[in-house]
Amino acid sequence: MTDVVSLLAQITDTGRDPRGPGYLRPGFSRVEHDLREWFVAEAESRGLDVEVDHNGITWAWATPPGENAVVTGSHLDSVPGGGEFDGPLGVASALAAIDELRESGRLARAGRPLAIAVFPEEEGSRFGISCLGSRLLTGAVGPKRALAMTDDRGDTFAEVLTRHGLDPQRVGRDHERLRRIGSFLELHVEQGVGLINTDQPVAVGSSILGHGRWHIRFEGQGNHAGTTPMARRADPVVAAARIIGDIPTIVSRFDGAVATVGRTRVHPGGTNAIASAMDVWLDIRHPDDEVVQDVLEEIAARARDRASGAGYRGQEVSLTVDQESYSPTTHFHADFTRRLSALLPEAPLQSTGAGHDAGILAAHVPSAMLFVRNPTGVSHAAEEACEDDDARAGVRALADALAMELGVEEPGVEEPAPEAKGVEGRS
Repeated sequence: MTDVVSLLAQITDTGRDPRGPGYLRPGFSRVEHDLREWFVAEAESRGLDVEVDHNGITWAWATPPGENAVVTGSHLDSVPGGGEFDGPLGVASALAAIDELRESGRLARAGRPLAIAVFPEEEGSRFGISCLGSRLLTGAVGPKRALAMTDDRGDTFAEVLTRHGLDPQRVGRDHERLRRIGSFLELHVEQGVGLINTDQPVAVGSSILGHGRWHIRFEGQGNHAGTTPMARRADPVVAAARIIGDIPTIVSRFDGAVATVGRTRVHPGGTNAIASAMDVWLDIRHPDDEVVQDVLEEIAARARDRASGAGYRGQEVSLTVDQESYSPTTHFHADFTRRLSALLPEAPLQSTGAGHDAGILAAHVPSAMLFVRNPTGVSHAAEEACEDDDARAGVRALADALAMELGVEEPGVEEPAPEAKGVEGRS
């Protein structure tokens, strides 16, 4: 059995951000491809049958594929400057959990099929929509919209899929594959401080806060930085900067709400030019979906005021606000969560403000999550952490939870590792 810590060590140098600390692992990139090849090699070495579906999701079957399958997994991409464990911990833990099930003899007695799924573009850092793979699988995002999306280089999603050996015409809801999933369980590093002051390494997920992303565009008049009087400027950067500064005050009036601007873009971006446009991406989260909308409306209203105040008579700064994605508050499957809590009685029940593929799948199949303690409480940054013993405890919890779903909770006779099988459907 390969230890989860050793598995993660194999990819610790893959995709380090050349601009600074952390990782740069965009969806459908060369780096993510390398990580997926690592996963495929590890899966093949365990005799798992691997396939890549038409939405770019990689599946590795520990048993023959079939109906009512138990599926676990996560993602391998990261946000810019992201941490080491967000995504890969769940993937590596799934491999290690299958090792544990096999060595304990429980996999040989599984009453249901078992698979690992690796979802692409979970972070949405390349095309702006988080959990893109699971949204395509479930139909939460339609193919027409998805294929037209562009990255910062202007490449469409359709073009990127083609370069990765996938057929854009086949993208979209996969009724048959979705129907086969009987339950989905995702293990993920904790992205907060809930477990820091406890003696527990693992928590059971209860819900995901409602959250969305909006693209706010300010358009003004580009001009010369040295020859344009301050009174005759329609500067979109001024309007955007003012609303960004307003956001903490606005959001503080809504208990439990958070809002973030983590990405901006100035056009054309010359040091000696007044910009003609500035793009701002806004993230808002709260357990109550109505509160999310209330926060958005207040920010948008203030942004309109800031835009009108950044121009002059005859030359205004204009404003557009477009929703890129929204996921309502998701409560994980009540019975699945209850059984996990009974199986892991010491593990606290914990909600999260972070989005996950499990949250997208939850509207279609019984889904649940396990969180592994993060001693720093920091995520989406290089300081994200997971202690080795906690990672191992997460694997044990995941293996036991999968065994519960497979109907083989008691250990049996050790099963010898099979020879590697051929692989079809890879891209």
